Amino acid sequence: MKEGLVIKSTGSWYTVKTDDGEIHDCRIKGRFRMEGIRTTNPISVGDIVQFSSEKDSNVIAKINERKNYIIRKSTNLSKSSQIIAANIDHAFLIITVNYPLTTTTFIDRFLAAAEAYNIPVNLVFNKVDRYKEKDNTQLKELKNTYQNIGYKCFEVSATTGLNMDMLKSEMKDKINLLSGHSGVGKSTLINFIQPGLELKTGEISESHSSGRHTTTFSEMFELDFGGYIIDTPGIRGFGTFNMKKEEMFHFFPEIFRISNNCQFHNCTHMHEPKCAVKKAVEIGNIAESRYDSYWGMMSEDEELKYR
Repeated sequence: MKEGLVIKSTGSWYTVKTDDGEIHDCRIKGRFRMEGIRTTNPISVGDIVQFSSEKDSNVIAKINERKNYIIRKSTNLSKSSQIIAANIDHAFLIITVNYPLTTTTFIDRFLAAAEAYNIPVNLVFNKVDRYKEKDNTQLKELKNTYQNIGYKCFEVSATTGLNMDMLKSEMKDKINLLSGHSGVGKSTLINFIQPGLELKTGEISESHSSGRHTTTFSEMFELDFGGYIIDTPGIRGFGTFNMKKEEMFHFFPEIFRISNNCQFHNCTHMHEPKCAVKKAVEIGNIAESRYDSYWGMMSEDEELKYR
């Protein structure tokens, strides 16, 4: 039995890299279940797996225990979830205020999912070289909101190279996940960070101001300066998965901090009197957009949790 790191997943075949640098194409045998989770992809990029040779192919027999993973509700209605990547040291959510628009709803759902699985997240505002005055005003407001919570924010341009050195220093010697909508510039960023990969990049549709998928499966690339970067397909929506409503406020750090001051220990921060969280929203200590995201996630029907 050999052990290795899954560096590429196409859904049916997995590319596994062993410690000695050997690359093996592997498949899974029959039905493979992980931790009782029904998922479109039982094995994901970042997994450490054990495999053996059977006849003309390598077969994965076991997934080692994951330290974390990021998961979302799948758009495939026959399954429950999609694991985006596993064993992540750091996630970078790529955001564009325009070209295309990234909504606060999408940002907050991603951040909540990362909080639920103890994955640190940095917010990367890309394409700032293209922003007009209105875009820059919006950018400043978003940065203030998320920096006040405690999230580190970067303003970058993969086209001009603005602040890309700062981004690289954050990634050094870590397993880094890049995620975001199609069209936000993930592939262009990765091409800048690791020259020579020449990942395909896509144009933005001017009529819809949205991107087309250029990455169709997750893949991990080794960085010359140390560490790995995981490129993922662009995602239109982030449906939260397997989050209990009574625990939802834990995944909004600023709501969790203030919740200790609520009158009721089981306060949902929605309808109760003397709720410290609602008061904090009223006086501006919690951003309305964040509270709206929390309210939306608490209010939605389980069957309609994909956004």
